[in-house]
Amino acid sequence: MDYNIFLLGIVSLITDISSEMISPILPSFITAIGGAGIAIGLIGGIGDSLSSIIRVFSGYLSDKRGERKKFIFSGYLLSSISKLFFPLAAHWSHIAILKPIERIGKGIRTPARDALIADLSKKTKRGKSFGFHRMMDTSGAIIGALLALLIILFLGLYSTIEEISILRIVLFAAAIISFFALIPLLFVKEKTTEVKKDFKFLIKLKGLSKEFRSFIIVTTFFALGNFSYMFFILKAQISFQKFFGINESIIIVIGLYIIYNIFYAIFSTPIGSLSDKIGRKKIIILGYAIFALTCLGFFLINTSIVYLALFALYGLFYAFIEGTQRALAADLSDKQHGLALGTYHTFNALAILPSSIIAGIIWDYYSPTYTFLYGFIIGICAVFLAIKLIKE
Repeated sequence: MDYNIFLLGIVSLITDISSEMISPILPSFITAIGGAGIAIGLIGGIGDSLSSIIRVFSGYLSDKRGERKKFIFSGYLLSSISKLFFPLAAHWSHIAILKPIERIGKGIRTPARDALIADLSKKTKRGKSFGFHRMMDTSGAIIGALLALLIILFLGLYSTIEEISILRIVLFAAAIISFFALIPLLFVKEKTTEVKKDFKFLIKLKGLSKEFRSFIIVTTFFALGNFSYMFFILKAQISFQKFFGINESIIIVIGLYIIYNIFYAIFSTPIGSLSDKIGRKKIIILGYAIFALTCLGFFLINTSIVYLALFALYGLFYAFIEGTQRALAADLSDKQHGLALGTYHTFNALAILPSSIIAGIIWDYYSPTYTFLYGFIIGICAVFLAIKLIKE
């Protein structure tokens, strides 16, 4: 394993400790400050869609200038600064502004970081490298969710602070931690690449392979059904609130979120290595099928204990597709890793806004369970589309 890939993994680990202290409590915080299903859909989708415009240009510029680290550092810094203002939000609309700014930082750093991982990896080991990075990223998520859980438990048991104030304390602690991720990034050395002064954006975008374009069609279609994780968390929380109080249901849901991340972390590297051996296409198809099965479970079953298995399946789904799709995007792009990965992230992120808005509308105006029927239908259709269109 290249030392710089290891350092990038440490950066992601620390960043996700911060981000995943926020993620499991964000739906509760949004509802506490006046949000509902559509608000969650907007917040879950608009940030990624806005940042999507940034991603393709960030990837392209990192190719053109022959450097990745400046884009990676500035993206992480912007996200950290925006997180400082999360605990100050008094209305869900404030989060609707702050979350996109945080996601823009992610949009700046992600294609350049993934391109650097691709640059530093041998093609025969690329799935393993991306799987390792996903594993480090998700290990941070487990630690972050556990920290959030411990803070809420401690303050809930040993203080008289109201619920909303406890959530604000967790958000502030997460913001401070995010700045520590910048330290190991300072020691990352990027692979020197040629500065391409004649690297024309539109020409190079058109020059991406036919196989790559077919792959983008499939992943973008699937993203239309891969709505925000916040709907899964909120559905479970609503179920547990029938038997427990708000604080207790939040604690249980954070526990389920940790289960999701444990399965994501454990299986990311071995599944990435498996994709190196048997091909990416089979892994991606299996991932889409697991997502469809997860959504079907959320649609059909409303028994609290079953959520343990469903969140485990949800984590397994991400282990199958996150690293593998990135590795295949790099495989199909020759040496234009930044542009290709930026394009991949852009089209996926553009689909997330309508996906989450549709999910929010179904949630508010029909039934929360039908939101997951929508995800199931898109997931099954994506399986057949992947069989037909993806070529390695």
